[in-house]
Amino acid sequence: MNVPHHLPVRPTTDRAKESLFNILSNRMSFEQQEVLDLFTGTGNMAIEFASRGCKQVTVVDQHIGCIRFIEKTIQAWDIPNINTVRSEVEQYLKKCSKSYDVIFADPPYNMPDKVSIHKLVMGNELLNKDGFLILEHKRGEDYSELSGFYESRNYGDVNFSIFRS
Repeated sequence: MNVPHHLPVRPTTDRAKESLFNILSNRMSFEQQEVLDLFTGTGNMAIEFASRGCKQVTVVDQHIGCIRFIEKTIQAWDIPNINTVRSEVEQYLKKCSKSYDVIFADPPYNMPDKVSIHKLVMGNELLNKDGFLILEHKRGEDYSELSGFYESRNYGDVNFSIFRS
């Protein structure tokens, strides 16, 4: 995937992505899962979920360039199970009436209040029973005191805090 240089993205490293999917594959079956990918950027994670057989993947990003890039990619690769939504993530979560099996959030590392994502997902019951919220963040941030905390994983500068419903 050749990502245009003008997009404001920081794709999850291949090592971290592979490790996360190894963890998830030991805890769930991807088939028939519905996934929400927040701050999707290039759609890298969404494409991985879709390629593993997830029923539906919804991607949300406010940057029109990111949405256009993803739409071109899913059309070129004929990936019918990804839907794109152009929206600010917190606004989307406030209005969302659907629940998901997996919600992956990769907010900008300099976002001051990443806890708001957790609060909106958990407070609005956007995870199905036994669902996962995965929050990607930089080293040194600790979310273990938040409700539903399950585990954290560190891969260099990429860190995941995983929550269960």
